[in-house]
Amino acid sequence: MSELRSFTPREVVSELDRYIVGQADAKRAVAIALRNRWRRQQVPEELRDEIAPKNIIMIGPTGVGKTEVARRLAKLAQAPFLKVEASKFTEVGYVGRDVESIVRDLTELGVALVVEEEKRAVHAKAEQRAEERLLDALLPPPIAAPAAAAPGAAIELPASGESADSTREKLRRMLRQGLLDTRDVEVELEDGGGAGPSISLFTPQGVEEMGVSFKDVLSGLMPNRTRRRRMSVADARDALVAEEATRLVDMDQVREKAIERVEQSGIVFIDEIDKIASGSGAAGKSGPDVSREGVQRDLLPIVEGSAVQTKHGTVRTDHVLFIAAGAFHVAKPSDLIPELQGRFPIRVELTPLGKDDFVRILTEPRNSLVRQYTELLATENVALAWKDDGIAAIAELASRVNERTEDIGARRLHTVMEKLLEDVSFDAPDLGGSQQVIDEAFVRGRLESLIADEDLSRFIL
Repeated sequence: MSELRSFTPREVVSELDRYIVGQADAKRAVAIALRNRWRRQQVPEELRDEIAPKNIIMIGPTGVGKTEVARRLAKLAQAPFLKVEASKFTEVGYVGRDVESIVRDLTELGVALVVEEEKRAVHAKAEQRAEERLLDALLPPPIAAPAAAAPGAAIELPASGESADSTREKLRRMLRQGLLDTRDVEVELEDGGGAGPSISLFTPQGVEEMGVSFKDVLSGLMPNRTRRRRMSVADARDALVAEEATRLVDMDQVREKAIERVEQSGIVFIDEIDKIASGSGAAGKSGPDVSREGVQRDLLPIVEGSAVQTKHGTVRTDHVLFIAAGAFHVAKPSDLIPELQGRFPIRVELTPLGKDDFVRILTEPRNSLVRQYTELLATENVALAWKDDGIAAIAELASRVNERTEDIGARRLHTVMEKLLEDVSFDAPDLGGSQQVIDEAFVRGRLESLIADEDLSRFIL
């Protein structure tokens, strides 16, 4: 499939390294899984359908990068990607979402992805059409009396007998040069509020919002409503281009492409899968065990491969890649039912993070916390000067809090950094033009006493 980008495993790991520190095993596993999707498209067609995706289960404490690995992978693949929480699904017969809604939501994302691609493909043609409509709005009708036009809504023809065609071309040049952008014009646009009310479908699995509206049902019988709006030429051009691009997109073709994209390259990330494992510990059989095993059994056909009805058509899940993740503090992967375990043949353990990892997380990724806070306070003209010993002190204190309280991984850095820079952030509007040095003395002066009081740090950090 031409849409699937062909990154090598090494390129995928290199890209993930720009945002995620450590966890080499997890990165390698997802890189190979992504490459295998491309490889599958290259094998002979009679064998292609026989090659099933190798689903992955990631095991590790919270805050070590499980979700981030899957999210960055989806951006790399440019594939329909859906993240769901396993704990919000319930067995058939209980209140909650049924697992087939995963496929319906993934299909909606696939349709939106293809629509955006198709709009980009027809953008040039949409601009041409929008330009003609804008010129029609700017020029008065040839037979209309001058007084009939609203003041400022149209460009008057010259009195020298110049033809309407030459005037239109002059306007076209002015329009393309941006000379008319601030002028007001009245244009007719489709009324976006006329979609009509939605209806819920009562299915055997329960009440599931399928997004069906009366506009969808009666679109072939009722014309779209329009209304005239007054706006600047620049805004009108953008609105008309968007409307024309929508008209040029063939939705039947979009649905076909989207379903194929979802079936061949869709990725579903199921987080907190350990919450539906019926463990033998305190949170197992004796806890709120409503339909845990039932949810696993409902997930089985989706993960293994089944046909799901959506409003865009039937979607098969045989080749959708499923990545599951869970902390497994109480339950173990072996507490999942054997059939579901067998659907996730690749298991990857993510390691807890320590002080050295925190130092790298604070500085290495492109979206590092140090860079985020620096840019945020630069908007108030406050410069943050980060010293190596200051960053090391932040990492050491965050690691110490994780050891003494709940280990929440790299998320601890967010709470520590917010508390550290609380006063600077509050006073920033009054500190314009100043510089704040973040060294070890500054960090320990702000946080040491707080962390030393174990009871207090439990509540604040």
